[in-house]
Amino acid sequence: MRQIIFLIFFCTQFSIAQNSQFVNVFIGTDGTGHTFPGPSKPFGMVQPGPDNRDEGWNHTSGYQFQDSVLLGFSQTRFSGTGIGEMGDILLLPFSQDKIERRNAYHKDSEKAVVGYYSVTKKDEVKVELTCSDRVAFHQYTFPSENGKVLLDLQHGLRFLTDSLVLESDVKIVNNHKISGYCKTKNWVTRTYFFTIEFDTPFSESEKLPSKKKENAPRFNLSFGLKSNRLLKVKIALSTVSVEGAINNLGTEIPHWDFDRVVQENQVEWDKYLRRIEIQAPQKQKEIFYTSLYHLFLQPSNIADVDGYYRGADNQIAQAMNKEYYSTLSNWDIYRGAFPLLQILVPEKIDGIVNSMLLHHQAAGFLPIWSAWGQDNYCMIGNHAIPMILSAYRNGFRGFDAQKALESMIETSTVSHINSDWELYNQYGYYPFDKLDNESVSRTLESGVDDYSTSQMAKLLQNKTQAKYFSKRALYYKNLFDPETQLFRGKDTKGNFRVPFYPLVATSPMNNPGDYTEANAWQYFWTPAQYDLKGITQLLGGKSSLTRQLNTFFTTETPNPNKFLGQEAMIGQYAHGNEPSHHILYLYAFSDEPQKGQAYIHKVLQEFHDNTPNGMIGNDDCGQMSAWYILSTLGFYPVNPTNGQFVFGSPQVEKATIHFNNGKTLEIQGDHFSERTLYNNVRLWNNRRIKDSFITYQQIIEGGILTFKMFE
Repeated sequence: MRQIIFLIFFCTQFSIAQNSQFVNVFIGTDGTGHTFPGPSKPFGMVQPGPDNRDEGWNHTSGYQFQDSVLLGFSQTRFSGTGIGEMGDILLLPFSQDKIERRNAYHKDSEKAVVGYYSVTKKDEVKVELTCSDRVAFHQYTFPSENGKVLLDLQHGLRFLTDSLVLESDVKIVNNHKISGYCKTKNWVTRTYFFTIEFDTPFSESEKLPSKKKENAPRFNLSFGLKSNRLLKVKIALSTVSVEGAINNLGTEIPHWDFDRVVQENQVEWDKYLRRIEIQAPQKQKEIFYTSLYHLFLQPSNIADVDGYYRGADNQIAQAMNKEYYSTLSNWDIYRGAFPLLQILVPEKIDGIVNSMLLHHQAAGFLPIWSAWGQDNYCMIGNHAIPMILSAYRNGFRGFDAQKALESMIETSTVSHINSDWELYNQYGYYPFDKLDNESVSRTLESGVDDYSTSQMAKLLQNKTQAKYFSKRALYYKNLFDPETQLFRGKDTKGNFRVPFYPLVATSPMNNPGDYTEANAWQYFWTPAQYDLKGITQLLGGKSSLTRQLNTFFTTETPNPNKFLGQEAMIGQYAHGNEPSHHILYLYAFSDEPQKGQAYIHKVLQEFHDNTPNGMIGNDDCGQMSAWYILSTLGFYPVNPTNGQFVFGSPQVEKATIHFNNGKTLEIQGDHFSERTLYNNVRLWNNRRIKDSFITYQQIIEGGILTFKMFE
């Protein structure tokens, strides 16, 4: 209730327009959503916000809603990931030295909306945050005219390390400005450059003693303030240089008007949030527009305002159109988020693809999971490959298609981290006695990439490569066990793994086995993304496919492990992790399509809410949010690369997608109500659609898509 009251008050102050008023930035901040309440810009470089802790799975974004103790306010973070990274440049304003006052806050004072966050600490220092794309802006109100600020350059959101900063060079330029760089080793090894400016000079700077293994300084800065007791701080970042950070600051926020930056932030957000309008109750709008907000947080454009960036080879270059995107969680977002971005922000797609091609040029293979321009090699497969195919097939031509194909081929034939193509080609699968972890999942995920490479080669009339990768895309069949009708680990002699526990989820982090954050049942459906016909044949026909789906959704797992994404479950369907996200839509190709529509409704109603714990499972840079948005509209890309969006069941009476070219797609639920969960007749511009899907080209052409709903 306090958040709603504040939202009304804040709207009158800053005139939040249109759909940003429905965004509840606290959704997903409690539990496993791993989102954060601090401000950001769409696809922005910085995300200033509170850090309650600097390590631990619950605090990968630095924040957990239930906490009321904080370390300070850092300037960068990821949204919804399962591993901690970033957390650069921590500042903590304080008026008392006692930890219980300095590092605690009044929970009921915490307020946040799009582009703005504030909290009052127990030493009565009020902290307000906003930002531009590359510059964080802090405003502190102290209880007296004497203020202090801890500046901690050793801080970061750590992952499996007790030492973060490898080296640093920090200079107090004058009593208004501190600049420098830090090189850190965490999820990735990276270097960030910064400049910090204060609107009031500090009267004293005390360098604090360093602890063991620390290579960056901490300072206590003292300020004599004016009668308004205000202190304003701007922190600009760059991957390139201190000069780049200074230029970013001077270009984006050359003034000290905090409220102006808040307003500019919100105006920019509404340009994106109004690209879809839905007719729905308040609660549903809050979930929907918060999902849209989370979708647009990342990937992040980490190029400076002049277009320069530091690439995967640590070399500085200038990006086309001043765009170089990182925070590419490709294993997650290739499924639903990237196809949705192609619908809603087509102006970003060529830049994202070109960024991945530049990464390949520098590293020798396409990015697996990039952060701050560097690869953390997290997850399996090389799912930049299906993303590139998806963009090309949907008509994007702002990148060199031939170079794209070459990068896909090289990535799929020259061994690198997580990919041993000599082993894969020798056996036609990854044998578990040669690859003792994730062998089945790696085989199945490689099939997605091989299919995508074959299709790209086919589109570019490279018959030799199309044939080669089409054959490899079917390697998944080599692991099919006719007895269990699942994909099962196999050794170099062709023997299946014994014993076999198909309901046990495995992960390289804490429960090694043949599957990645999932079990045999959940990974069975991975090849169905691109070869549902082949999966259906393996099972014995359409009726067997239906039976397999019914078994999947009704077989329970005792004591599911949420750390492996085994949460928000319906039988074996685990909405908390990405390998399950397309499976509900496979019912559209079964004998019982309405059953899938009922399950979709159940997931939307029971596993998403407008509360801090309203997101069950990591958001993973917008993939969970994308699933919610697409499913609310009534379709989802089972095959993310072929431009087809399979019909489910819309959850609103009316939705309108606004395209940049002025066209609109109006989605209607004819006879929509809380009881009419089903549909089997769809009309596009009053013509019945015979297929179980609508295409990307039909969507962007615009018009009216009507679902005939019934009980």
